[in-house]
Amino acid sequence: MSETLSAPFRVTPRAVAQVAEIAAREGKPGAGLRVAVDAGGCSGFQYRFALEDTAQPDDVVIDGGAARVFIDQVSMDLLAGSELDWNEALIGAHFTVKNPQAVSGCGCGASFAVA
Repeated sequence: MSETLSAPFRVTPRAVAQVAEIAAREGKPGAGLRVAVDAGGCSGFQYRFALEDTAQPDDVVIDGGAARVFIDQVSMDLLAGSELDWNEALIGAHFTVKNPQAVSGCGCGASFAVA
């Protein structure tokens, strides 16, 4: 059974709004954003984002009101205390994760290492 939390993973209002906008644009209102950590990238781990219709039974579900975020239990161990945000800059717009467990990262911000 999935578990709904308001913490230890925080989702900013900008990120919630963007997830809702992407889901609506894709014709999947009510879909959520899967945030996962995979092995790889130039620093050891990398973040993966995907739109999904439903949570898996063992997911942690963060309900932001207008949108939800799904995180599997293994990824949650590496994301505890983190914050998901949406950033727009001249080089593009993207989701970012501020992860207090990351001891180093790559220049693009897509991968990180832990101690």
